[in-house]
Amino acid sequence: MSGPSASHPVRGSCVCGRVRFELTAPFLRANYCHCSRCRKHSGSSASAQGRVPREAFRLLSGADLVETYRPPGGGMAKAFCRVCGSSLFGGTWPEGPEVSIRLGSLDDDPGIRPQFHTFVASKAVWDDIPDDGLERFDAQKR
Repeated sequence: MSGPSASHPVRGSCVCGRVRFELTAPFLRANYCHCSRCRKHSGSSASAQGRVPREAFRLLSGADLVETYRPPGGGMAKAFCRVCGSSLFGGTWPEGPEVSIRLGSLDDDPGIRPQFHTFVASKAVWDDIPDDGLERFDAQKR
């Protein structure tokens, strides 16, 4: 399993295919986030996401279709396609040091698997996180 590189980028896209991006450096980390914002943004019990350095992220098409939600009072950006609604990336994008990539938006193998769970203290009441052997954090991993 090898991660993205300049010579072998990992590509991602939205459901309608109008927003496309590529990653050209390995992921820094990957996790499942169970916070209420990620649950609502993903429509699932958790968001599977990985972080890459900002300079390793490049939009290939559809920049004009990317909408970004920034929660009042701060918090991580949630970027999605305005046409099909696909959750794509966020975190500190576009001006911060890292981009949080929704692993489900990738078209290729990212070369990494989620390594831990965060915000398990605020998981959905109906969610039973499986015993997958991954470390768990009640809030954000420091």
